[in-house]
Amino acid sequence: MPSSVTSHSHRSTTKASHKPFKSRKATKGALKEASKGKVEDLSHRKTPHQQLMSKFDRRNQARQKQQTKHREHLKETSVFAGRDGAPRIVAVIPLCDDCDAAAAVRTLSGSLDVEAEVPEEGLLRTDIDRFKQKIEYIILKRDLLSCIDAGKVADFVVLILSPDQEVDELGELIIRSVESQGLSTLLTVVQGLDKIEPAKRRPQVLGSLKSYITHFHPEQEKVHNLDSRQECANLMRSLCTTTPKGIRWREDRSWMLIDEVQWPSAEEENVVVTGVVRGRGLKADRLVQVGDWGDFQIEKISAAPLSSKKRRVDDMAVDEADGEKILETPTDDQDDLLELAPEEIMMEDIDTDPAVSVAATEKRGVLLDDHHYFSDDETHMPAVPKRLPKGTSAYQAAWFLGDNFSDSGSDLEDMDYQADVSMDTPALPQDGVEGFAPREPTEFAPSEYPQSEMFLDPNVDDEEEAEQLAQFRARKGDEAEDDKEFPDEVELHPHVLARERLARYRGLKSLRTSHWEEDEDKAHEPEEWRRLLQVPDYKSSKSQVTREALVGGVAPGTRVHIHLRDVPSSLQANYNSNQPLTLFSLLRHEHKRAVLNFNITLSSDFPEPIKSKTEMVMQCGPRRFVINPLFSQGGNTSNDVHKFDRYLHPGGSAVATFVGPLTWGSVPTLFFTRTVSGSVAPLNLVATGTSLPPSSSRVIAKRIILTGHPYKIHKKLVTIRYMFFNREDVEWFKALQLWTKRGRSGYIKESLGTHGYFKATFDGKINPQDSVGVSLYKRMWPRDARAWNVTEVVEESAGDFKDVAMDEFEAPDADGGVVL
Repeated sequence: MPSSVTSHSHRSTTKASHKPFKSRKATKGALKEASKGKVEDLSHRKTPHQQLMSKFDRRNQARQKQQTKHREHLKETSVFAGRDGAPRIVAVIPLCDDCDAAAAVRTLSGSLDVEAEVPEEGLLRTDIDRFKQKIEYIILKRDLLSCIDAGKVADFVVLILSPDQEVDELGELIIRSVESQGLSTLLTVVQGLDKIEPAKRRPQVLGSLKSYITHFHPEQEKVHNLDSRQECANLMRSLCTTTPKGIRWREDRSWMLIDEVQWPSAEEENVVVTGVVRGRGLKADRLVQVGDWGDFQIEKISAAPLSSKKRRVDDMAVDEADGEKILETPTDDQDDLLELAPEEIMMEDIDTDPAVSVAATEKRGVLLDDHHYFSDDETHMPAVPKRLPKGTSAYQAAWFLGDNFSDSGSDLEDMDYQADVSMDTPALPQDGVEGFAPREPTEFAPSEYPQSEMFLDPNVDDEEEAEQLAQFRARKGDEAEDDKEFPDEVELHPHVLARERLARYRGLKSLRTSHWEEDEDKAHEPEEWRRLLQVPDYKSSKSQVTREALVGGVAPGTRVHIHLRDVPSSLQANYNSNQPLTLFSLLRHEHKRAVLNFNITLSSDFPEPIKSKTEMVMQCGPRRFVINPLFSQGGNTSNDVHKFDRYLHPGGSAVATFVGPLTWGSVPTLFFTRTVSGSVAPLNLVATGTSLPPSSSRVIAKRIILTGHPYKIHKKLVTIRYMFFNREDVEWFKALQLWTKRGRSGYIKESLGTHGYFKATFDGKINPQDSVGVSLYKRMWPRDARAWNVTEVVEESAGDFKDVAMDEFEAPDADGGVVL
């Protein structure tokens, strides 16, 4: 294209924009255009940090924060203040064989020129005049239970390390146990560092010890050297001035370290324990948990001051007999020691309940969800589709008795008589419909798929079939490994009737959504099940109980005598004053038994899986129990049904359920198994957990899977064997849905012969190497917890877990019964 010169014009650069019209109020459109999507700058919508405050406002805000923090600090430390303040409890725990807790206390006291006679084990109370504080040492040996008891009441925990020896298995067990139950302020020291030669190796050893302890507690900044007087003095300064962090679950209750126990005498009938009240105010109406002794009622609470001072007589209630000051006595609202609700006899007519009536009298088939299915006159199979003209209604379809139409007709279509029935959901029996007659399965009825029919020999060799069955099942290995690879699979013995052995089992269309019919379980529930504590609204009840503990009672920091009622005299023989004894006040209802649930995580360091119902020792807050928990899957489901876990594998989590006294709140929990007698520790920490809300409506459903082998396959019709071994069992369980490991689903069509063979229809062709299964469920009932008795003789071998009762699928019966 030829170039040409054209005139060029451009926008004038001298164009002036006129000032906009000044209006007091702008339209909404103008405001929206001006903002361009920006948030309007409104100071009242900003956070305090975003506001631009004046210098005076900033100073005022900083002063308010400082005063608030100071008040909180005074509130936390007020229990230690004053001449009659509570002592700071320091637990001194040696982690190695060559560590000496008593020598460590002597070194710490000597750094401040405090002279005290230090026992080898037990309690020591000293006054630190330099800091105007009092310290009560708990001097411990390498005993697991004593260290756990001391750790739950200590304000400071001092761990002693050795420069020569490594922390052994027992020392590491103590660290993990004290830490997992809840730990206040932790300090670490090393004893005997000056013995390391040459001296230039000492910083290297100190750094190695710091690296070790930070593996468990990363917040540890320093390992103090007890051989240095200056570091000991600095450590004592920390013990006397630092505010302890405390333990969350402990601060909701009233607790104390018992200094002295007075057993009944001629003057006093009750056992009297003495200590300083800590935590919340101590109320005489609430029950108290004393160590491993149990729960007791309080007769009265009296003052026990260490120093006698002149006081006004008007300010105290003086008993005329002995002049003691009564601080609190129980009222009519005092908690009792009843663990169960009062027994009420309720007469029920089971005939009025159709579900119970059917289950007791007319049950002729397995229970699927909330329906009983029968096998004589009714069928669970979907109706066979008919060839019907287009537009035929369901009413008109009943008048077509057979398929009399040609396939070439364009006005015909396949129409399912029951339009709402699918292969995924079994149809309910249809009665009273004219022209509909369900096909009754018979043993020798002709099949529409003759290719899948078995040619049954009337003279079947039972020995040969038994040998084939044995070869088919000769693939089982270790029970725990099989449970991990093939969970819940069981195999029936040919001589066992499945309908009798599995009478309590039922089918479920969905484990997470199907309704669980509880009337079927009433005949099998424990005797005291209905008398257990029920907590419908756990969150509201817990809030009410914890608020109640905030007010009233003997103030924290008061040294008192607590008179306990009905303490067994046999406890005096086993009492050891060198071991720490604690007292915790129970919240309301915490003595009553309920169905308890605990979240449990098995340690990944533990080499073996733990079987459900294994005997374990549980430490939950101040309590210790011997339990046989049921393991089940966690999470929330709409029907509150949870699958039972036969094994808890290393590193896995589950919910442990048993019956025991209620514990309010989320309390950290330790799970131990017993070890062989004479080992380094009587218990082995295998799992940790947290308490969950109790619930007796939580259904633990044990699942078993009966598996069969595809014998003959023709398209979607399959002949299956080795799942049942007689025709009656096939008819009993025919309503249940079949499934394969490769995702196919189907239903039992009819029985074949007398050996338990049957034909099944699936939603697609299955693989010959696939396995066919059917799921059955039964409700499991949790077992009662037992009080821990430290004097029990442990005879179990290491790793050999004890079961209280044999599971029904653990071992064969006397006649070869059931095999897992």
